[in-house]
Amino acid sequence: MFVIVGFFQSWFLLRKIRPDRIFIKGGFVGVPVGLAAALRKIPYVTHDSDVMPGLANRIIARWASIHSVALPKEVYKYPEHKTVTVGVPIHANYRPITPALQQEYRNNIGLGEYHKMILITGGGLGARRLNKAVAKILPELLHQYEDLVVVHTVGRGNEKTMNSLYQETLTPDEFKRTFVEGYLTDLYKYSGAADLIIARAGATNLAEFAAQGKACIIVPNPQLTGGHQLKNAAYLAAHQAIEIITENDISRNDNLFEQKIHSLLDSQDQRDLLKTNLTTFAQPNASTQIAELLLEPTLKIAHN
Repeated sequence: MFVIVGFFQSWFLLRKIRPDRIFIKGGFVGVPVGLAAALRKIPYVTHDSDVMPGLANRIIARWASIHSVALPKEVYKYPEHKTVTVGVPIHANYRPITPALQQEYRNNIGLGEYHKMILITGGGLGARRLNKAVAKILPELLHQYEDLVVVHTVGRGNEKTMNSLYQETLTPDEFKRTFVEGYLTDLYKYSGAADLIIARAGATNLAEFAAQGKACIIVPNPQLTGGHQLKNAAYLAAHQAIEIITENDISRNDNLFEQKIHSLLDSQDQRDLLKTNLTTFAQPNASTQIAELLLEPTLKIAHN
């Protein structure tokens, strides 16, 4: 019903504004726009950030002029001749991290005195299951690594709870080396400063960490539509670009999560391997490439 209403709204809106090109990022708001554009013969370019294209983009794929995608185009089941790898648009602050820049960021955020740093981030809203898993292993990690500092972004609604939990479970010294943040507007500094990142498998986060060249342990969210985070993580893990651990793995084996962290903290070579392989997926000029596709003079509506 909403798609039908949206189609007629899109039809009249496109007649009013008469766009030359349309960019459709996905989501069901794009379906009526894509269908109306196809009938009006207005070229449009779709974009998929994840390994598995969303249903909305698959519905309107037939008439798309170009499919711009995040990963190598061979991964996708779109026609090869109209599929272009562009990456995921990210902020220009995400750039390759040299040892000097890493130390500069660490000094800038007031953590320059520590030799090892872990950033844990569950995204803007946090990730309660990930937070819980981290809380179980953090006391032992901080006890074993006296030169380790941890920054844990937990989501604005979880900040007070996690701070209270860490106060109860950590010694004063360990708590001093644990920084709980609800949300970070300058995440690039913290990710750039970190030796190891623990995060979800959101496409934008992965693109940002690839641009910086960071070693990551990824805990995909299994509950999101289509299991796209699981597929994102599995693809990169198959190319030795990340370490992956699922929530099922964590629930079955309490020690596995901690073991993976130990392994990477103790081995610069392992971290370097992940960094090198993840960097191969970096597309720092994604925004420019998408703009160039949209401005291509020969862009036409497709018929297959």
